[in-house]
Amino acid sequence: MIKEHDRVVLAATVPTEGLVADDVGTVVHVYGDGQAYEVEFTTLEGKTAAVITVEAAHVRPVGKREITHARERASR
Repeated sequence: MIKEHDRVVLAATVPTEGLVADDVGTVVHVYGDGQAYEVEFTTLEGKTAAVITVEAAHVRPVGKREITHARERASR
């Protein structure tokens, strides 16, 4: 089960926020019994890029063998 402060991987692109599938964020709030999550996405400098609420089906836990990848965020 995904908990607050867990890192998660976005499953779908959210163009209105400049986010793409596979971006990594941190859960800042869990709604219900994990039915939805509020997730913060930050730049590599630690600045908040977006905070969005997503249904559980739109994020997944980070895998043990996965690594992060840098990309330039599209301007909004």
